[in-house]
Amino acid sequence: MADPFRLEGRIVAVIGAGSGIGAACAQAAATQGAHVVCLDVNEAGAAATAAAIIRGGGAAAAAPIDITDAAQTDAALAHIKVTHGRLDGLVCTPSINVRKTLLNYSEAEFDRVVSVNLKGSFNAVRAAGTVMVPQGAGSIVVFSSIRAVAVEPGQSVYAMTKAGVVQLVRGAACEFGTAGVRVNALAPGVVETPLTAPIRANREWYDAYASKSILRRWAQPDEIAGPTVFLLTDAAKFMTGTVLYVDGGWLAADGRFTPPGM
Repeated sequence: MADPFRLEGRIVAVIGAGSGIGAACAQAAATQGAHVVCLDVNEAGAAATAAAIIRGGGAAAAAPIDITDAAQTDAALAHIKVTHGRLDGLVCTPSINVRKTLLNYSEAEFDRVVSVNLKGSFNAVRAAGTVMVPQGAGSIVVFSSIRAVAVEPGQSVYAMTKAGVVQLVRGAACEFGTAGVRVNALAPGVVETPLTAPIRANREWYDAYASKSILRRWAQPDEIAGPTVFLLTDAAKFMTGTVLYVDGGWLAADGRFTPPGM
């Protein structure tokens, strides 16, 4: 039997491939044999990731995308179909966060976070489904977060969008499933990326987050990429409409106190 964890012959698009988790996902998919199309609003970043994949012996291309623009998102994924004949996998990682309490949140900030995290995810899922449903196969992975179920002050709007992504994924899974298209969410905990650099610069904040994980540390991007790529493979072919938490046990533990005698 062919290795169900491999992606040879598959065309995989990774949105957010210009840096951080998206770049790690693109590289991991290429390592498993996929031809990866690296997409990012930062075209130079996407091109750099594609170049790194090619230097490593993989197959990749790069193109710009702004997932808040529905027409551009549709066109980018349709172009992959025209160029390669199909689209087998999509990973959508981008999100933003404005850390403010509700009473200090502006309407413009609310619109910005919702536009990227929720509308952008919707645009990506719809565009991928438009290609995959007629071809009768495909796997879509959209990024949610532990904040979909566990919140802290200053994260209300971000958490709302990440909970919305979960329901978007479930609804799309219901609608696309009979055509053989799977849709799942990947929910990370805290990850060391350029976007979390301000938190890492504050030692007390960094250590507080590390202590919430059973593993007592933050994740690295490649530790999120592995489970993401798994969802693209045939090893996960009976998984759809679900959320895969990759959080170092953050949501499993209800506290740090160890009872006497333990």
